[in-house]
Amino acid sequence: MHLVKVRIHSNNYPTHRIYPFNIPVIGETPELSFRKPVVFFVGENGSGKSTLLEAITRQCGIHLWDKPRRHLAHNNPYETKLADYITVTWSDGRVPGSLFRAETFYGFADFLDDVALCDPGRLKYHGGHILNMLSHGEGILAYFSGRYHIKGLYLLDEPESALSPSSQVAFLKLLQQLEADGHAQFIMATHSPILLAYPRAQIFSFDSPRIEEVEYEDTAHYRLYKQFFTDRTIFLEQ
Repeated sequence: MHLVKVRIHSNNYPTHRIYPFNIPVIGETPELSFRKPVVFFVGENGSGKSTLLEAITRQCGIHLWDKPRRHLAHNNPYETKLADYITVTWSDGRVPGSLFRAETFYGFADFLDDVALCDPGRLKYHGGHILNMLSHGEGILAYFSGRYHIKGLYLLDEPESALSPSSQVAFLKLLQQLEADGHAQFIMATHSPILLAYPRAQIFSFDSPRIEEVEYEDTAHYRLYKQFFTDRTIFLEQ
């Protein structure tokens, strides 16, 4: 365990009307305590999972690799400012880390491949492969298998986006190995009931008035999938 607590200082927000300060569930949650090396954020689209994940990343001093954004007609000066209103507590000092986003991984993989062509020794840090010669999902798993053996805090935003069900299971097996090694901590935002099923994980739901810890079987995702596979005609008839 590296990161043990996140405190949210919503009383000091500069506004409660503009994103990200207008997300109710984050503003109503004073703190989160992390007790396990694998943590999931789960909730509906727009519930604030990715927003809080990015703010934690910024507050932890972890670089956010992102593609250049086009000009926005209505610029939001507060968009990246939530990190200024949270504080983090480390168990034994700050550690390095990274934020993974499936939506930007293709461009990031291009960058890593370019570096590896100049310095082939770099390949060992992302699975020993030129990533974009693999499928998107294979490249992601190769990157995970190389990068996450390094001590650190790893934040992932919907890593299942490019992973088939079998690849998600392969990722769970990798997590199990990394947890046993004891050097890495993971915080993930996900919609995947496969990933959420990871044994011993700590799950925080964003679907209540405040963020709360829940059991796997109590997540809306688990209940929905269970109902669907029990009788999918119920959904088709509605």
